[in-house]
Amino acid sequence: MIFIVVKWTPKPEHVENFPDLVADFTNATRAEPGNLFFEWSRSLENPSEYVLVEGFHDGDAGGEHVNSEHFTTFVAKAPDILASTPLIISHSIDATGWSEMGEITV
Repeated sequence: MIFIVVKWTPKPEHVENFPDLVADFTNATRAEPGNLFFEWSRSLENPSEYVLVEGFHDGDAGGEHVNSEHFTTFVAKAPDILASTPLIISHSIDATGWSEMGEITV
């Protein structure tokens, strides 16, 4: 699996409506056959920052994502809504999805 975490900082005027601005991109990505998950959260430490956690089956699925029309459309409009370049961690891991945490059982 390709596991990706991206930190996004919208311009101040877009912080509150950022989820609406990324909704089409999010929905289109979630519909990709190689997408496992695409989940947005808002930072508790910095409410102006959003964190995106993504998973794709493999490198081919990740390549299809970055070459998709919805990705290129979003990349083109991103400078208009972002205050800074997103920060990313992207790594291939030996997993197929989420697992239960071993240290806590509920």
